[in-house]
Amino acid sequence: VSDAQLRATHPTTQILDRNGKLLYELIDVDAGKQIDLELGRIPQACVQATVATEDSRFFLHPGVDPLAIARAAWQNLSGGGISSGASTLTQQLARNLLMGSDERYQTSYRRKLREAYLAWQLERHYGKDELLALYLNQTYYGNFSFGIESAAQIFFAKPAGQLSTAECALLAGLVQYPTGYNPLLDPEAAKGRQLTVLRLMKDAGYLDAAQAEEIGREPLQYRSRLFNIAAPHFVMYVQDLLVQQIGAERLRAGGLRVYTTLDLDLQRQSEAAVTRRLEQLTCRGAGGCDDPAARSRRTDNAAAVVLDSRTGEILSMIGSPDYFSASISGNVNAALAARQPGSAIKPFTYAAALDPAWSSRAGQPPLTAASILPDLPTTFTMKNVDGALAAYRPQNYDRQYHGPVSVRAALANSYNIPAVEVLERVGVETLRTLASQAGIQTFTGRYGLALTLGGGDVRLLELTAAYGIFDDGKTVTPRAILKVEGLEIGEVEIGDWRFQSAATGAPNLQSPISNLQIISPQTAYLVTSILSDDVARSPSFGTNSVLSLPFPAAVKTGTTTDWRDNWTVGYSSERLVGVWVGNADNSPMAGVSGVDGAGPVWHDIMRLAHRVA
Repeated sequence: VSDAQLRATHPTTQILDRNGKLLYELIDVDAGKQIDLELGRIPQACVQATVATEDSRFFLHPGVDPLAIARAAWQNLSGGGISSGASTLTQQLARNLLMGSDERYQTSYRRKLREAYLAWQLERHYGKDELLALYLNQTYYGNFSFGIESAAQIFFAKPAGQLSTAECALLAGLVQYPTGYNPLLDPEAAKGRQLTVLRLMKDAGYLDAAQAEEIGREPLQYRSRLFNIAAPHFVMYVQDLLVQQIGAERLRAGGLRVYTTLDLDLQRQSEAAVTRRLEQLTCRGAGGCDDPAARSRRTDNAAAVVLDSRTGEILSMIGSPDYFSASISGNVNAALAARQPGSAIKPFTYAAALDPAWSSRAGQPPLTAASILPDLPTTFTMKNVDGALAAYRPQNYDRQYHGPVSVRAALANSYNIPAVEVLERVGVETLRTLASQAGIQTFTGRYGLALTLGGGDVRLLELTAAYGIFDDGKTVTPRAILKVEGLEIGEVEIGDWRFQSAATGAPNLQSPISNLQIISPQTAYLVTSILSDDVARSPSFGTNSVLSLPFPAAVKTGTTTDWRDNWTVGYSSERLVGVWVGNADNSPMAGVSGVDGAGPVWHDIMRLAHRVA
């Protein structure tokens, strides 16, 4: 049992770009450093949140909870499997500290019995307070943070002793699923989990209903300590993938060299393009500007991704203009945040209508690029989320009507009314299914006709990769890792790509897990032809806009209600580039559209990605 307190030093893990340039070194001085605190130095709220969430009967059982075992046994008999739901906090300690990795992840009854015995032994040798302190000091919270002190520093840039009840609830909720609830990758999921923890604290008697509700309304501001890192959002994304596939403990053990897909030179050039455009929009640059509207624009955040169109390799990922800026929650990766895409989703609606297979699902003949659609005042009847019928009267961005227009003109100019007409023709479920198969994983709710105008949230990385189907009709899967040296675990799936470990311990890339034909090559050609047609979109965007490039490229913009989000996503046969511009707090900008905000950044990054001056 004394081995439970063993601490050891370990070699580092290096995360490198595709050319071997160092992005980040996982060493204790920067991240993951486990600092043991006495229980008295840990806020009572953190202790209560942990007990309420992980083991509400912790102070009543001797290491094994008979009631929890009975409940899990019933679930096992009902479901035919072995549940880990009966594990107490002490059993978790025993599993994580006293079992090897091979034994730890077994689901046998023998492993469960040994875990229970070790937990009982721990309870015999240590008091409840000592066990709580040990648990809070060694638990993995995500983002390479082991222990409550490390987690407090990494997520909130403060000592654990200064954590608020709201912050304690957030951290306690991460333990169950650190990668899924990581607030820097998915703030919405983390917030939902925090509210669940607050409810459990109320149920356990630590908070009353009014306190839980008030604490749940407190804003959470994530901060990061300054440390030496390049492409921080991408590095944290890669780190998260590694933790999911090889485990935090293996990553912590070190000795790995992780070669990623990132091009550090392109990353730095793209970061400069993002910063430059934000400064131009708001006159924050050193030289200022003469634009009187700049001060009112309120544009403080942006994200951008660059992918290889064929392989899905992520060549650049920018999650915010400044990872260390607390004022914009800069360490939150906006490239992975779910936001409304505006008209950037329309190409998928038209693809469904143009493709014979997808249109036949709706019982409709396929449209052509020359098919005529009405852009006239139209009232559509649609079902609300509650199932009630409602009238829906969409308007165009320019508040005008353009009469009968071709499919080419309607999509190229992003007219709203024809897009809704097309969605009514093919059906909301058809669009949702096509987009999901293309890689957009956020369309999980119930939607109406407004889905084609951006009524469902998307993530920039997923949306950009999904545009890959418009090249040849096949899916493009984002890929962040080329190879991992020092790994000896056989086959592993990382970021939807398979790696096969050789005897040398250096996994090599095999085939992608999925490369599905979603639409026909002919449909992909038509969509690309429309999205790259400078003449067709000139009525709305002009003849020489930032959407024009000196090489063939297709592009679509998107702007949401009140200018809260604007997007530009486009591609060539070589690169996929997506850009989002908005505010971290979801507040509206003033008059910044997709072509004004995200468009110039997309233009510059496309040129950089194709090495065109």
